[in-house]
Amino acid sequence: MNNPNKNAMDASKLSDDQLAVKASEELALEGEMEEANEVFNSLFSTRRPKDASAGLSSGAKSISKGILAGAVSLVAQPIAGAQAEGTLGFFKGLATGVASAVALPLTGVAVGAYQVARGMGNQGEANKAGKEGMQWDDEKRSWYYYFLDKEAEEILEWENANKLGGAGGKHGSSSSLEREVKDREFYDLLNVSTNATQGQIKKAYYKEARKVHPDKCPGDPDAATKFQTLGQAYQILSDETTRENYDKNGKPQNGNQDEMVSAIDTTVFFNVMFGSTLVEPYVGELWIASIADLMMKDMGANANKDEAELAETLAGKAQKNTEESKMKQKKREIQIAKYLREKVQTFVDGTLPLDDFAAGVQIEACKIADGSFGTTFLNTIGFQLEVEAEEYIGFQKSHFDGYKAQAKKSASNTSTNFKITGSIIKAANAGRKVYKEVEEAQQVQAGTDGKNIAASGAAGSGSAAKTKEEMETEQAMLAAKKLEEQLPTILELAWAINTRDIRTTLKHACQKVFADASATLDQRLQRAQAVKVIGSEFMAIGKLVGATKKDEDIAMSMEDIKARAEVAVMTTMAKAQGQEVSEDDTEELIRQHAKMAADRDAAGQNFAGAGASAPKESL
Repeated sequence: MNNPNKNAMDASKLSDDQLAVKASEELALEGEMEEANEVFNSLFSTRRPKDASAGLSSGAKSISKGILAGAVSLVAQPIAGAQAEGTLGFFKGLATGVASAVALPLTGVAVGAYQVARGMGNQGEANKAGKEGMQWDDEKRSWYYYFLDKEAEEILEWENANKLGGAGGKHGSSSSLEREVKDREFYDLLNVSTNATQGQIKKAYYKEARKVHPDKCPGDPDAATKFQTLGQAYQILSDETTRENYDKNGKPQNGNQDEMVSAIDTTVFFNVMFGSTLVEPYVGELWIASIADLMMKDMGANANKDEAELAETLAGKAQKNTEESKMKQKKREIQIAKYLREKVQTFVDGTLPLDDFAAGVQIEACKIADGSFGTTFLNTIGFQLEVEAEEYIGFQKSHFDGYKAQAKKSASNTSTNFKITGSIIKAANAGRKVYKEVEEAQQVQAGTDGKNIAASGAAGSGSAAKTKEEMETEQAMLAAKKLEEQLPTILELAWAINTRDIRTTLKHACQKVFADASATLDQRLQRAQAVKVIGSEFMAIGKLVGATKKDEDIAMSMEDIKARAEVAVMTTMAKAQGQEVSEDDTEELIRQHAKMAADRDAAGQNFAGAGASAPKESL
């Protein structure tokens, strides 16, 4: 056994050079040990397993990784040695490879056996925790009680700190000193400080909006303009990205374009585009809307930057946007979970019998079915609610039913992924087709223009050649027309993405409802039973109405899609200006736009037919 005092005495007898060499050797040995630990941890997991099943899984992985690493080492070490030292290096590497090929699998077996034993030892605790309704924390590797309201508070705290001007926010200072900004007109319109938090800005907007709303000022001819300007100020200052850009650069120079970008609320746009207003409590803000929102914010804030600045800015924002997206998704799941918890509470507390509860769900489902994409939403939402409830109830009563629900869910997820893959391929092919057709049209147009120039030059007269701007306009119109023809394909892809997004979100929301420790285990089981009723009734109504509609929701014509997109933009802009637009209004506008488009097409065809049948004048 090493004696520390003896080692200290031996070290005191060494010269300075010897001490330096010894220290260097110890550091090298320490570095090698750290490197070995990193390799070991990357190959073999020694994290605490949840239960016997997790221990067995971890053990099997360690054994397989050890065997694989040993086989790779047996091949790689001789090759590396030969490259470094030739024949001698080859044999050295072979010896090392053989040693690794034996040692690594044995290590994997040892670690695997250790993990299996730990898992079996933790099984008792897992059984007890499961009976008490506790959840497993994968990061901390421990059991805990989950509370839905507590997680909601944590999300709110994060928002206040990062977005709404809390302690960690950019505009959270309560100091009386004003921040220097390039232009403070919008702050003055809202009557707030340049240091105002997001909460203060929102409160000030509602206060000022009541003063200048056209309905409150019938005698003021400028009330509508004042209200619109106030709305623009709020749109800019209520978003961190556009506010930062405004503080730095002032009001946008290209007024209308930047105002439109800042005013568009993507949630409103996609609610109209996909008719998701009635089901918003079940789906929240669609992922596709969140992505569009981030893109529009970046586009508006970085419109005046050159390519280098833009690349640097976007690179810096990537990590922030990722974190923001994760927290936004968590908030979405929590809001849906709280809605479901509240919705089923009348059944859980016995206020409403099961039959009456189901009847109320049926009425709600019929209203949803009457809306745009109603049957699609009902089938998607209904399936996920039903299968999540079946899984929870199954594992509470008999594991067989739980595994059966899991298999059902896995099969559906696989089908959805295949649909997404197929839709992506179709959309990619459509994009290539559009690009090819536009490119060919450009080549034809360039050849025609060249002949016209030559002909007019030879004749000394004739029509002037088209300008570059005219050619670019024609090409843009052609590209837009070709792209419009592919709108059904694009919509199909969007719906495939929406389906997976909705199912994943509802999966996590349901898990939160069933895991919420604010309810007893019996109450959680009742929650699951009520959620299953919602899912079953949604699917039943969706299939019943869908059989008569014959999937007309998804199979929309190009004209219908264009009409819906146009009305979505109109509604978004109207709401940004403070106007109230109901879902009935938007649906009526969509029908009117679709009819107008059909009438225009019919009139164009009649005109073309009349032109073709008209008698030609004799020459």
